[in-house]
Amino acid sequence: MRATVIHGPQDIRIEEVPDPRIERPTDVVVRVLNACICGSDLWAYRGVAKRQAGQRIGHEFLGFVEEAGAEVRGFAVGDLVVAPFVWSDGVCEYCREGLQTSCPHGGFWGTPGSDGGQGEAVRVPYADGTLVKLPKEAAGDEKLLPGLLALSDVMATGHHAAVSAGVRPGATVAVVGDGAVGLCGVLAAHRLGAGRIIALGRHEGRTAIARSFGATDVVPERGEAAVEAVRELTGGQGAHAVLEAVGTEESMRTALSIARDGGAVGYVGVPHGGSAGVDIGQMFNRNVRLVGGVAPARAYIPELLPDVLSGAIAPGAVFDRTVDLDGVPEGYRAMDERTALKVRIAF
Repeated sequence: MRATVIHGPQDIRIEEVPDPRIERPTDVVVRVLNACICGSDLWAYRGVAKRQAGQRIGHEFLGFVEEAGAEVRGFAVGDLVVAPFVWSDGVCEYCREGLQTSCPHGGFWGTPGSDGGQGEAVRVPYADGTLVKLPKEAAGDEKLLPGLLALSDVMATGHHAAVSAGVRPGATVAVVGDGAVGLCGVLAAHRLGAGRIIALGRHEGRTAIARSFGATDVVPERGEAAVEAVRELTGGQGAHAVLEAVGTEESMRTALSIARDGGAVGYVGVPHGGSAGVDIGQMFNRNVRLVGGVAPARAYIPELLPDVLSGAIAPGAVFDRTVDLDGVPEGYRAMDERTALKVRIAF
């Protein structure tokens, strides 16, 4: 079969790789219908996150079960499923607590020895603990599929930021980052009843999506200017909840500074700039909490799925370009150059 592999910075290729097969009785093989490129994939593409030459890549996909192991109970051949970006056994203490990202038997798609999501098929370990079943008729709905695909990572991650920051009805929320995760954070905050949502971003196409998702205000400034702007919008107090979806020192510093005293920052941006942006003294003096981390998407998908199916939320709007498998290298270039927000791969 064909799949996406990375050989080095700016070196993404589509190559023939071995077909996935059932290795354990709890496995299934999923024939991929849709996958996508994540902003976090760009750190490997840019050479910031190290990868082995020839390593598979991609961690967001949905598709049909093509083959099921003898001990799989929840899925059958032909089922349409979505995979969260981490597989998990579903029975360990962490999984039972809803923290599947810490499952001792779990792992991330595309790590050495596993299949990446940006390929024609994927072996899914611990299928019963990992996958979520979707209505089969959704496979032919081009309006619905992007939203279902977003559940695999970005919508669940934006929701994790909102939940971690304690977004509640009537709260003032600020979102740092106008990428797909930040935009889904806006949508998550709106879904949870936030009274005011301030989106920090300067790209008109992205801020337009933010407004459609529920943002009431847009702040294009950065750094201290952004802090001043948010303070002005909030009568000098800041936001009850801040969602940090970038992962740099500057973004974390901004997030902490625009939080209201007694507020919280829900951070989900993959860290790639050290921790100098975390001012413990500021947090201590103003009782600001910092909560977040890797989103346990498997815990959130069942909660979010009905709203996607009903049309109550439409996170698929973050996909502004669709390519086939051969178009994946160009998709990486487009996202790296910010001419695309998030690229969907249709098989």
